[in-house]
Amino acid sequence: MARPRIKDVARHAGVSEKTVSNVINDYAHVSDRTRQVVREAIEHLGYRVNLAGRHLRKGRTGIIALVVPELDIPYFAELARHVIREAEERSLTVLIHQSGADRDHELAALAGFGSTFVDGIILSPLALTADDLRARTGFPPTVLLGELLEEGADHVAIDNERAAREATRHLIGLGRRTVLAVGGRDDSGLGTAQARTRGYRAALTEAGIAYDPAALLPVGSFRMPDGARAVARALAQGARPDALLCLNDQLALGALRALHEHGVSVPGDVAVIGFDDVEGGRFSVPTLSTVAPDKAAVAKVAVQLLQHRIEEATAPDGAVPGVQAQDRIVAHRLVLRESTQGHERR
Repeated sequence: MARPRIKDVARHAGVSEKTVSNVINDYAHVSDRTRQVVREAIEHLGYRVNLAGRHLRKGRTGIIALVVPELDIPYFAELARHVIREAEERSLTVLIHQSGADRDHELAALAGFGSTFVDGIILSPLALTADDLRARTGFPPTVLLGELLEEGADHVAIDNERAAREATRHLIGLGRRTVLAVGGRDDSGLGTAQARTRGYRAALTEAGIAYDPAALLPVGSFRMPDGARAVARALAQGARPDALLCLNDQLALGALRALHEHGVSVPGDVAVIGFDDVEGGRFSVPTLSTVAPDKAAVAKVAVQLLQHRIEEATAPDGAVPGVQAQDRIVAHRLVLRESTQGHERR
């Protein structure tokens, strides 16, 4: 059976093809009665909009790429779900690519994978530099997630420095004075880890606590085994923290395991807080306190920004007004659960 077309819907509803098109595109100047008749005809015939044709007529494919370092990191998996949902509401399809935090892979994504099959890219970079972005010309519109690498680039993130300062301040407010930063990085980089470390240090300074570089526990990657190893190593070397600021929830969940294996109670002996509010932290024992970014808002703003840039790039000159690059900060909140809800220390 042939696939129904707009003219079939128009014939069945007794209206013009233009009226059917107006209903499909939700134009306002259609009566409620006509709109109902057309929708009933669409439902009866099983008509489906040819999105590919619609996009191609505008010089687009209707496909955007989401490029993340690792898909099996829960934060990125949860973020991808929100991006896909937001894109679907805009009749866009999402291609998901894993970069492995490899610079060559991120550069390939930045260049549109050497093809024209994606209209734009949402990219969470870990290996790219500001010079890489400055050298980029003539490639698909791109929105960056995470820390801002270059002024003049569209960018969406939470205020990581402020969030880490708030989390550390909370730990100190519980009477904790020896706060270790699992995954902390004390260098001048522009990445998320560096921003969170700056917030950690700022909170120590506010509280009159001397900063000790040895309080930063380095990790090879931001996974649970890395958090467990870092904390186990610190305890074996004689560290006696009373709180841990973990730069993501995966590190925090690993830290909880290491503390358990060493007979350290949480939060009685050591309070623990993470970042990202992933689902696993709501089911750990104890449940995990965390900084919760508004992942739905990150996705919504990123897709909105990207869609505007795509329209701007494919529209006739002047049809879509250009705007300056957007640096958008979305909300976060501190979620307090069992891992920090012990008795205050005095």
